[in-house]
Amino acid sequence: MLKTLLLAILVFSGSAFATDLTPEQQLAKDRGIALYNQQKDGGEAFLRIAAEAGDAESQYYLGEELRTQHRYVTLEAKKWFEAAAAQGDLYAMLRLARSEREVGAVLAESSVVNKTPKQWQEQARKIAIERAEQGDAEAMYILYLSTGDREWLVRSAESGFPQGQYLLADIYKSGEGFFFLPNARQDSIERWTKEAALAGHPKAMMEYAFALQRKGDLKLAQSILEKTAETGYQAGVSEYGGQLAHLSESFSFPKDLVKGYGLTSLLLELDGGGRAQSYAKSVLPELEAKMTPEQVEEGKNTRKHGKKRTRLYLTSSRNCISDVLKSNQHANSHLSNPCSIENLTQDR
Repeated sequence: MLKTLLLAILVFSGSAFATDLTPEQQLAKDRGIALYNQQKDGGEAFLRIAAEAGDAESQYYLGEELRTQHRYVTLEAKKWFEAAAAQGDLYAMLRLARSEREVGAVLAESSVVNKTPKQWQEQARKIAIERAEQGDAEAMYILYLSTGDREWLVRSAESGFPQGQYLLADIYKSGEGFFFLPNARQDSIERWTKEAALAGHPKAMMEYAFALQRKGDLKLAQSILEKTAETGYQAGVSEYGGQLAHLSESFSFPKDLVKGYGLTSLLLELDGGGRAQSYAKSVLPELEAKMTPEQVEEGKNTRKHGKKRTRLYLTSSRNCISDVLKSNQHANSHLSNPCSIENLTQDR
């Protein structure tokens, strides 16, 4: 009863509760989101601290955590999405807009906000249009997700939103869009992948690094791959570690078994799902056989220092809902949901 009352207060008070987090609450939020993105247990308790403090993003992630645990939108998850949506979180509105296909019987239960999925979609669209008119590139991206109108995605990409740039390149790869000149499609794919990469989108960075490697620009390719690993994206860490250890030599890095071992062993942290940890367990003995005991110990120390600096992740929930909604709009596309366990670990 008390929990329901708290959620009602959060929903109806909206931004009044969207105060700055204390350092402790911010730390809990960061830890909770990191655990979620690593597909690990334990994030719920951390996210609750920031969500109950009124942080909309934490409320959204807590809803996602609960939805993931139960494999559908529970009543509590729905209420946290509503709390985030009441503060203008468009991703939460989009989740609620498609909740009719997910929640099943939960729609028959009581809800803090009495809105249908269609009403949530209409509200998200209205707010997104207002923000887009003010030049908000992410709002343009969300309008694409909610309407399927590719013009919004183009505008988002041209306005500099990295996820919009990457997604635009991806749908061009799938064959969507009309190009008059023979090479125009590939030129557009390369352009938007590069733009997204330079803006720090990890998957785009990986693709751009490999594109540079294929063109023979190894110096820049090496730099981009190293920066991808520095973001904590597991595929980037895995590839960079393997290249340094010469498990693959396509980027022509100088051999560095110690650093390669340290980076690869960082993947042991990803024990919540996928194949990253099993990959590391299979590769590390192979590397140890090529190293002295002193080098192995140095590699383990490198891992300890790297773990403090780099928080690994598999994906972002924000990107997940975007990709799910996008794949629903393009059911015949080659694009599958990149948030699934299978796809998360196939980047390497």
